[in-house]
Amino acid sequence: MANTPQSKKRARQSERRLNVNKARRSRIRTYLRKVEEAIAAGDKDAAQAALRAAQPELMRGVTKGVFHKNTASRKMSRLSSRVKSLG
Repeated sequence: MANTPQSKKRARQSERRLNVNKARRSRIRTYLRKVEEAIAAGDKDAAQAALRAAQPELMRGVTKGVFHKNTASRKMSRLSSRVKSLG
């Protein structure tokens, strides 16, 4: 357990950041799931719209430190190629 005032403060900050990052990660995954569902349904227009909505959200996660840049790029690349191959 944290003993010094500094370590107690760091523990509080860590807990707060954990909750913020968890919410942000969940939000991004929701956007990605919408793209996946549109692809599964075979609806190219909906998939493209969902992908356009997901891209800035995913890149915002990169700037906020939730995802690594290459991870986000890989996800966008794979999703966009799957959307492109529809219909």
